[in-house]
Amino acid sequence: MKRSTIWILTVVMAIALLGLLTMQIVYLEKMVAMRNSQFSEIVMRSLYSVSTMLEQNETKYFLDKDLAEAEQTYSGISKNSFGFNDNLDAPIDTTFSSDAATKRPANINTLKDLNVKDLNDSYQRKQETLKGQYLYQKSLLNEVILTILNHSSDRPIQERADSATVASYLRSELEFNGLTLPFEFAVVNRANGVVYKTEGYAPMSQQDVYSLLLFPNDPKNKQNTLNVTFPNKSDYIFSSVKFLVPSLAFTFLLLGVFLYTISVAFKQKKLSEIKNDFINNMTHEFKTPISSISIAAQMLNDDSVRKSPEMLKHVSTVINDETKRLRFQVEKVLQLSLFDRKNATMRLEEEDANASIYSVINTFKLKVEKYGGHITANLDAEDPIINVDRMHFTNVIFNLLDNAVKYRREDVPPELVVTTVNPDEDHIQITVADNGIGMKREDLKKIFEKFYRVSTGNLHDVKGFGLGLAYVHKMIDLFGGSIRAESEVNQGSKFIITLPLYK
Repeated sequence: MKRSTIWILTVVMAIALLGLLTMQIVYLEKMVAMRNSQFSEIVMRSLYSVSTMLEQNETKYFLDKDLAEAEQTYSGISKNSFGFNDNLDAPIDTTFSSDAATKRPANINTLKDLNVKDLNDSYQRKQETLKGQYLYQKSLLNEVILTILNHSSDRPIQERADSATVASYLRSELEFNGLTLPFEFAVVNRANGVVYKTEGYAPMSQQDVYSLLLFPNDPKNKQNTLNVTFPNKSDYIFSSVKFLVPSLAFTFLLLGVFLYTISVAFKQKKLSEIKNDFINNMTHEFKTPISSISIAAQMLNDDSVRKSPEMLKHVSTVINDETKRLRFQVEKVLQLSLFDRKNATMRLEEEDANASIYSVINTFKLKVEKYGGHITANLDAEDPIINVDRMHFTNVIFNLLDNAVKYRREDVPPELVVTTVNPDEDHIQITVADNGIGMKREDLKKIFEKFYRVSTGNLHDVKGFGLGLAYVHKMIDLFGGSIRAESEVNQGSKFIITLPLYK
């Protein structure tokens, strides 16, 4: 698959997933906002009902009070003023004083003895009584209304809105509206001073408080406000939209899998390109030594060459050098295979580090001298015996020396220094130093990563695929040691290897 195709698929899938995620988040926000609005509406409706009931209680209080006072003041009006009982349906007592009794019959038992005039008088008296009672009730209500308007605010708010009564009303109204959450409330005055509050009333912010003015007809300086909070409001709101959480979780999981898949696809694409380039380069590199060996073999068939010791020595040297070159290229291929398998077959054995390093230096010396430089060996380790795989250990040293030559400075002959010392009785320290172009500090943190290559600026002839130092790091780690690098730009680099001694 082409890289452009991967990019197109990546962009399309990213837009689709981000669009889906955005829609879910927007829908979740709208759901939360709607639930908050419904919650606020229920609470405010309940608060209005509580306020109305408190006002009705106050009206009843003053009405009962004025009725009691009026009954004491006007208890005998109906009897003394009109001469008959309060019960209008009872028989009318028409007896008068003792003087009148002597002039009229003493005992009148039925309405048959009354004439039409007496009936009219009795009816008029009843009308007057009803009118008097109506005027009395009207004046009583007027007095109650005036009393409420003028004197209701004089009562302490603790009496007008008792905490137990307010709690009971709030609970019943909230339950009636379908809200059974625990709540806390407080009554505060106009200066925001708390008149009384429940034990758990401690709002985190003003947005968590629902407020309503109690007795709004009171003078402004005597007005009080009922504040209500719900400690578990967020849990209640979340519980109503929690069914969306799994959907969001699966979307994020899908997005993560998508990103990981795209990352793997790009890595595999890059690895495939590197492998193809590597194989092409190896094929080209194999041609030169094979051609040289073939020419040398043909020369050996010449009698004149066999008779000349100098020519014979030269041809054998060419064959030996080209064979080493082929071996090195094959080792590169094996290194690539090693990284693919993530493991390696190791043959650990007792090895003299000084001797192995000296052998690699002798092989590499000609390459350094080719560029006008030289290599110095200070192999001073008194105890050089280590437990390593000989082939991989020599490849490690060869890689470090090869990098030192590759990344040399054009204006200065390469100078390589290889040293061995025993920092303590259990380890050997191997140092490979050069005077090349060096590295930046940020590059030092990544040079041991697979496929990472340091930018070489104008050096266009440096080939490689970022496997050399990664291979070195892996081998040293398998040997039970450690490696670190020190470098400065245009000052050279130093690689320090620490390995445990063979016991």
